[in-house]
Order: sequence, then structure tokens, then C-alpha cells
Amino acid sequence: MRTLSISQNNNDPLQILCVGAHSDDIEIGCGGTILRLRQQFPQCQLYWIVFSAIGVRASEAQRGAQLFAGPSCTKGPVLKEFPDSFMPFVGAEIKATFEELKKSVQPDLIFTHTRKDAHQDHRLLCELTWNTFRDHLILEYEIPKYDGDIGQPNTFVPLEAEVSQQKARFVMEAFPSQHAKRWFEESTFLSLMRLRGMECNAPSGYAEAFYCRKVVL
Repeated sequence: MRTLSISQNNNDPLQILCVGAHSDDIEIGCGGTILRLRQQFPQCQLYWIVFSAIGVRASEAQRGAQLFAGPSCTKGPVLKEFPDSFMPFVGAEIKATFEELKKSVQPDLIFTHTRKDAHQDHRLLCELTWNTFRDHLILEYEIPKYDGDIGQPNTFVPLEAEVSQQKARFVMEAFPSQHAKRWFEESTFLSLMRLRGMECNAPSGYAEAFYCRKVVL
């Protein structure tokens, strides 16, 4: 298996855009990779936007960004109040948000939802990410859920065991409102990272996985 790496352009800080439909999506989907990139690129700049962060979920989104992005979060977190599960019905307003976002950031790397995600909000944001940022490196992350839509990703980011455990711990700390869901447990997040780590033969046994549709070598 060939290993590729992300590098900075010249000496400019690496700019990363994180797109999430709901308050915990970014953290669950790519939280470990964000923690690793912050270690690798201490001067990186994170642009963090959550499209449905209402009530207690807004404060949780703030806490999640604080734990995972920390001082690297130079833009946001930007929190919107689009209704959960209804995003396709207000697609024009969300599209306008993306157009404004394009004016404020030209990221080197974008994390967003995957196009085959079973949740309609997730699919819409993936479509609009690609529609808006047409010449960028985009990695689509996966979210475990009851729908059973976990597939076969083609891009893997190995993680140290400590980073994987930190991710799972931070997710539980940031989003107490989700603890009542039977699947929302540290073991769920660690198990998925362990499975992806096995698939890519990660030295630690842990990894996060993504779908990459287009890459230029």
C-alpha cells in the first residue's frame, strides 16, 4: 500500500475547512484526523461550520470545536440554525451560506459528509460542498448510525492509539445530550477506528477512513 502525505504550500499555514450538518458530525467523522493534523501542522488554520446547532446543541458544538480545533479554529465555529432533518427543503438558503463561505476561505483540505450517507441532511451538504469547492481536495467522512450505511472507504489516516482514545473521550465529553442513544458510546467510535485500522494495516491498529473521489498526483 502506497502512503501519501499532505504538505503545506510554501510556508503558508495549512487551511482546513470542516463541514458538519449537526453538532457532533465533524467530531465523529474526522475528529481523530483533526487532532493528528494539529500535531503535524501546529500553525494550521481550521474553518469550522455546523449547519444545525440549536439550543443545547449549540453550546455542545462550541465545546466540540474547542476540544478538537482549539486555538487553530480561526474561523468559527460558525453555527447555523437550519432545522435537523429538513435541510433539503431549505436548500436554497443553505446554498447561499456556501456561497458566502466560498468568499471567506480557500481551503487546502475540506472534510464533509459522504454522498451515499443515509441521512438526507448529510447528502445535501456533501453535494453543496462539491458544487461550491470545485478545485479542492475533499475527503468525505463516515458517521455510524442505525441505518447501517457504513461502506468501503478508499482513503485512510492512521492514528496513534492515544489519539483515538482522546477522540472518543472528547466526543463523549462534548455531547452529553446524545448519551441516551444506545449507540453513542466510546466503544462505538473506538470499534470503527479499530476496524479501519485493520483494513489499512495501521501500526497502532487504529485509523479513520474517508472517501476521496478526486486526487491529483
